[in-house]
Amino acid sequence: MLNELTERARSATRPLSVVDLGVIGYAECWKMQNRLAAQVASGEASDTLLLLEHPHTYTCGRRGGRDHILASEHELAREGIALLDVDRGGDVTYHGPGQLVSYPIINLLRDTPTVDYHAYLRSLEWVLIGTLADFAINAYRLPGYSGVWVGEAGCEEKIAAIGVRVDGRGITTHGVALNITTD
Repeated sequence: MLNELTERARSATRPLSVVDLGVIGYAECWKMQNRLAAQVASGEASDTLLLLEHPHTYTCGRRGGRDHILASEHELAREGIALLDVDRGGDVTYHGPGQLVSYPIINLLRDTPTVDYHAYLRSLEWVLIGTLADFAINAYRLPGYSGVWVGEAGCEEKIAAIGVRVDGRGITTHGVALNITTD
């Protein structure tokens, strides 16, 4: 699936660098995203797609709270699971082994004077749905929720979470977590 996403990204209509980071800690990758965002904003770097996997991590977005995590911070620390408050939208997201994470660091204002945040989210969902269809997985959007879902009505399961940030310059960080073989 990583090769498929890499090829899709490389065939995009505007230049996009694709970087496979392998397994990388969330905090380290978050710093990298912020450095790249500054470079994309200044024109020093082209739009970039980071593809990676994180060790066990829970992140709390701006709408999330640690009270949404069922395990205590002590239990998480004992299990070696990182817990971070981050600057993206959304609630709590799990990242870990068996999950393909992609972080598009792109300038949404490059071709338009305003940012359509909802259109950006929907485009990420449609890329995921199309990619999953290539693997004969029937995925769909669930009205009122961000992310991508599988399963029958009433028994939906989230296969991909989306949490993004678009800064005042129109530069995106954070992105998509696609469950492939997660525990």
